[in-house]
Amino acid sequence: MERPTKEQISELPLYIGLGLSYIYIVENELDAAQAIKELENETSIGFDTESKPIFQKGQVSPGPSLIQLATESKAFLFPTRFPSAVAAAKEILTNSKIKKIGFGIKDDNKELRNKLNIDIANTQDLSVTLKQLAGEKNSIGARAAVAMVLGKRLGKGAQKSNWGAYPLKENQILYAANDAHSAICVERALVSSRSSSSSAP
Repeated sequence: MERPTKEQISELPLYIGLGLSYIYIVENELDAAQAIKELENETSIGFDTESKPIFQKGQVSPGPSLIQLATESKAFLFPTRFPSAVAAAKEILTNSKIKKIGFGIKDDNKELRNKLNIDIANTQDLSVTLKQLAGEKNSIGARAAVAMVLGKRLGKGAQKSNWGAYPLKENQILYAANDAHSAICVERALVSSRSSSSSAP
């Protein structure tokens, strides 16, 4: 398994992921209860956060504006401006029975701990997993990972948009949900390739 070049990635078909009808935004107690009900029995979920970009040197990050959690079939977005969204995300993120899977999550974890007092339990950083599998010196980000494992190109159009603004735009909702969704899909693909190679004669 090798890290693809930027040129190779640009030629791949776009990663489609989840459509808007499978993405739920948690704004109130009712949304929060639904999200917990849908996620609390999962064994592993995709995870990511988005923060308002910093454009000036010396500016301090205000912390995550959005927390994203996804299964293979749906995603939940938790805007941190809503207390019920933060409480629901915290309940899932601190549940040690659910593995939270993402890319380069060390900084996400630190920000969540420092800004929102959320200590994530049971995580897997795919950037590290794939770095070891590929024998690379540097960790492998989401875009390279999706190309390597799924043969698709992850769109990054909304990455630097203003995550502090609300309501979220449609392209932000799709981008945020599918960052978390791609993580669970990469992990499942790795697990199935391992089990098929170990069961091969």
